[in-house]
Amino acid sequence: MIISIDKDLCTGCRECSKVCPVDAIEGDQGKPQQINTDKCILCGQCIQTCKSYASIIDEGFEFIENKRDERNLPKSVKEPIFAAFNVCDVERVKKAISNPNLITMVQCAPAVRVAIAEEFGYDLGYLTPGKMAAALRKLNFDKVYDTNFAADLTIMEEGSELIKRVTEGGKLPMFTSCCPAWVKFLEENYPKLTDHLSSCKSPQQMEGAMIKTYGAQINNIDASKIYSVSIMPCTCKKFECDREEMNSSGYKDVDVVLTTRELGYLIKDMKIDFSNLKEEKFDSPLGTYSGAGTIFGVTGGVMEAAIRTGYELITKESIPNVEVVQVRGEDGFRQSIIKVGKLNLRVGVVSGLKNVIPLLEKLNCKELELDFIEVMTCPVGCVSGGGQPKLLLEEYKKTAYENRIKATYAHDSNLEIRKSHENPDIQKIYDEFLGEPLGEKSHHLLHTKYAITKEVVK
Repeated sequence: MIISIDKDLCTGCRECSKVCPVDAIEGDQGKPQQINTDKCILCGQCIQTCKSYASIIDEGFEFIENKRDERNLPKSVKEPIFAAFNVCDVERVKKAISNPNLITMVQCAPAVRVAIAEEFGYDLGYLTPGKMAAALRKLNFDKVYDTNFAADLTIMEEGSELIKRVTEGGKLPMFTSCCPAWVKFLEENYPKLTDHLSSCKSPQQMEGAMIKTYGAQINNIDASKIYSVSIMPCTCKKFECDREEMNSSGYKDVDVVLTTRELGYLIKDMKIDFSNLKEEKFDSPLGTYSGAGTIFGVTGGVMEAAIRTGYELITKESIPNVEVVQVRGEDGFRQSIIKVGKLNLRVGVVSGLKNVIPLLEKLNCKELELDFIEVMTCPVGCVSGGGQPKLLLEEYKKTAYENRIKATYAHDSNLEIRKSHENPDIQKIYDEFLGEPLGEKSHHLLHTKYAITKEVVK
């Protein structure tokens, strides 16, 4: 199980059940809870909210150390042991980076850089892309890439797919497919609607496919020797990388996923002084990104990035305002009409999975008149993911979410390139390797068919 609730520690407060978007947590008040694996989408919000932990006074030191061993936590991890937790893959990564026969390559999601510093005492939402890249090199990764590059790549593919559906009469509305928990929910609960999903893989999986194909080619490396690690704010990304179809490179595209918290564990375990690291850049070309790539981490970001590029692809003109503020926001559902030349693009943005269910019911009844809908499972997008640093107090959570969002948009506004199609290394990868968006090669490597059953092992 990727996510579990420890019955030895759970007090049955049922706080986790309040944040579960699919009512997967079951049990009586005051008694240990359990996860209904037929319902669970592995979003990890239960982990974020869990406050039941092992006390040295009540359980003793040996009990706690045994729990650490059961969960494969590094010995250096001294934070409290909570009832709700996710599987820890730090030891797998340590073995890989110490193996001389492997070429280790790592990618980092947009939301990690606005949260990882919290693990080292920095203010909530402090932006540290440079220190993060430096820490990953100190960990001895051979290449330090960035999922933001693949976010830009996603926009090229997803934007082109949307344009094709809108102009040629394809299945509408088209839903985004970046969030694996949302995709898993749709596949298992509304399987007849999966053809409304974009066929694009998530940025994580696109980057993984590029690392083991284009990355192997430009670095003159045997792809079979590449070990691909992904750093994500999301616990469900562990499930996504293990999906059997995520092997278009000819190998498993992403070998293992660490959450933001697990990256913190790894940095501390390897005794790296994060605070005193000098900032470094990500390796190019698979680490070059635009502002559009970085805003994927907040709800509305995928939509905004798509509009920035889609507007210019359709009209052949510069978008009047690169900041599409009408699609920004927090928990809930909001919709807008975006004027794109002569086209009135009807868009919707959903954050918090419970808010998408009424839309799916409308879609079932053919009453949903939208063209493009972004769906993120977590409350304010990936910056509030289940794998992010844990926040026990509600006031801390509110501040962290606000600061992470602000830092994300500040990062975007301070970048010279703010549109995916203007990223020079995105242009280069199409010229040298992929050909064109939605072309034969990009379709094979960057797209998939979403359809699983409840028999999938969780």
